[in-house]
Amino acid sequence: MSPTGDPSSVSSTPLLLARQRTLLALLHALGGNVGNLDFQKLLFLYCKQLCTDTDGPRISPYEFVPYRFGAFSFTCYADRRRLMEQGLLMDDSQKWVLSEHGTGIAEASHDRGMSAFAHRYQGLRGHALIAETYRRYPYYAIRSEVAGDVLGKDSIALSRILEARPVASSSQLFTIGYQGRTLESYLSVLIQQGVTLLCDVRKNAISRKYGFSKRTLARACEGVGIRYEHLPELGIESRQRKGLKTPSEFKALFSSYERSILPQQEAALDRIRAWLRAGDSVALTCFEREAGQCHRHCVAGTLAQVSESIDHSDGSTGAELDDQGYIARHL
Repeated sequence: MSPTGDPSSVSSTPLLLARQRTLLALLHALGGNVGNLDFQKLLFLYCKQLCTDTDGPRISPYEFVPYRFGAFSFTCYADRRRLMEQGLLMDDSQKWVLSEHGTGIAEASHDRGMSAFAHRYQGLRGHALIAETYRRYPYYAIRSEVAGDVLGKDSIALSRILEARPVASSSQLFTIGYQGRTLESYLSVLIQQGVTLLCDVRKNAISRKYGFSKRTLARACEGVGIRYEHLPELGIESRQRKGLKTPSEFKALFSSYERSILPQQEAALDRIRAWLRAGDSVALTCFEREAGQCHRHCVAGTLAQVSESIDHSDGSTGAELDDQGYIARHL
């Protein structure tokens, strides 16, 4: 990386994703030098504008989740690190700053819509900008640590934020796969369903898809108020799945898993039951979008079987139950 943005030390035509070019172009339209929090809020508003464009809605290059200061994109910051490595952004922890090389690429991606957006918001920064996003999109302020400070006595805006918060419910069991989801859309589903604990049932919690390796996923969950736990003993070795294609082959694998693996994992299953009894809403997670194509449905099925009565006389809240046990909803 060239911390000075010297174009001679980087490729003159770096390979960039379309969303990364959007970042550079928007930053250029905003003057090429914007503080971290301001740029995050302006990017959010720009993405929302794309989705409601009167000339025809466009797909937003980034998605966002409710975070400490409002709308936040983990993917955007991952792209920022990559752009710094390529010498297109200056290595500055406090601001987004275009390098000379980045400016040249940004100019080629700049459009009139970005210029109009930048002009519209040219005088809006700091608390006033944050307040603008909270008033227009209260859902993204539900975890804000500064809503009271930036909105002051605006009781209407504050009440809309309270109304946007998911309704707390008794403990429930869910399953969710991250296939086909961004980290932000995945987290949003969990937030909206009131999930308080994400239980990763992969044998190896690594992924080539951004956001879904153990450390990154755990940090992201913590940031939105969800506890992360990994139970690798409930996973299936990747070699056992390798080469499987037909429904019958997967069915045979899952039948073997239920017969041979799960009966040996009562301790792990009891940990999940304890979380549910304590009042947590738990989501079991793995890769496949469809639960029926993933072993997590076997785990959920086992939790639905009650071998003995469960005593809640200690006052703990029970998960959603029927006569067979913990009933999972597949998200």
